[in-house]
Amino acid sequence: MFFHRCQRQLNNILIMLLPKKVKHRKWHKKAGTSGGKIASRKTRISFGAFGLKAVTEGWITSRQIESARRAMTRFVQRGGTVWIRIFPDKPVTAKGNEIPMGGGKGAVDHYVVAVKPGTILFEMDGVAEKIAKQAMGLAAYKLPVRTKFTIKYAV
Repeated sequence: MFFHRCQRQLNNILIMLLPKKVKHRKWHKKAGTSGGKIASRKTRISFGAFGLKAVTEGWITSRQIESARRAMTRFVQRGGTVWIRIFPDKPVTAKGNEIPMGGGKGAVDHYVVAVKPGTILFEMDGVAEKIAKQAMGLAAYKLPVRTKFTIKYAV
């Protein structure tokens, strides 16, 4: 009974980071995420005072995003506000183990977002700079790309 309740709750959280509707169910896999290009969108902090910026490129899954978000919110003890600036909309397919060659493309396994260097991943506000830096450090540990802590300066 307890397991089923946890499974439903876990599924509700994961459904939040899945697209509701996609134009094509299965996409072609591109050779690289950005081909060495630097991000031109989502490069500035828009909502909060502090941000976590990607330094390298890579794919981030919806589970990794959720894990990083949980690490931040639990560290600040629900004190501040966290914004997720990325959304996983690229489907990744997978076939089961020990399946013979052929039989077409596998089913959609999970969704990822292709991150370029310079993209703001998370933003935070409502906490001190020291606490925000520690919380972002915990979140960065959960992500497969190198990141750096950034501050929004008033101009």
